[in-house]
Amino acid sequence: MRRAFEIRAAGTWNAATAIDRVVLDADERHRRRITLTGEAGVAFLLDLPHAIALKDGDGLVLEDGAIVHVTGKSEPLVEISATSPHELARLAWHIGNRHTDVQIVGDTLRIRRDHVLEEMLRGLGARLTPIDASFDPEHGAYGHGHQHHDHGA
Repeated sequence: MRRAFEIRAAGTWNAATAIDRVVLDADERHRRRITLTGEAGVAFLLDLPHAIALKDGDGLVLEDGAIVHVTGKSEPLVEISATSPHELARLAWHIGNRHTDVQIVGDTLRIRRDHVLEEMLRGLGARLTPIDASFDPEHGAYGHGHQHHDHGA
């Protein structure tokens, strides 16, 4: 079986050259070792030294140099906005205080749909917009986050 051991960050490689693509949600993209099969049937073993949060648009480099495109699966999210940067920071604090995964996108925050959190945020003055999009949450100071390895490429 082919093996992928290197990650090319989104935007650092030509996605048009990908031989296949895997579509994974945020949880499925936090991996170290797993057998994957792309939409076009390319099967390979993702074999990294430690778990890494793959991002939408990353490329998984196979041993022969071919690249498989990582695409974030659309998930039900809520986009959170506020009247000022101070208010958005306050909302982010409340979300973090509940140990909830959050993605920062420009001047908005995104979380997975959760009616209890949504009610709390509305009560704090947040503007909420339900969306379906790829979710790339922050992995925090104690997580392993998004790291790239270049093994001689």
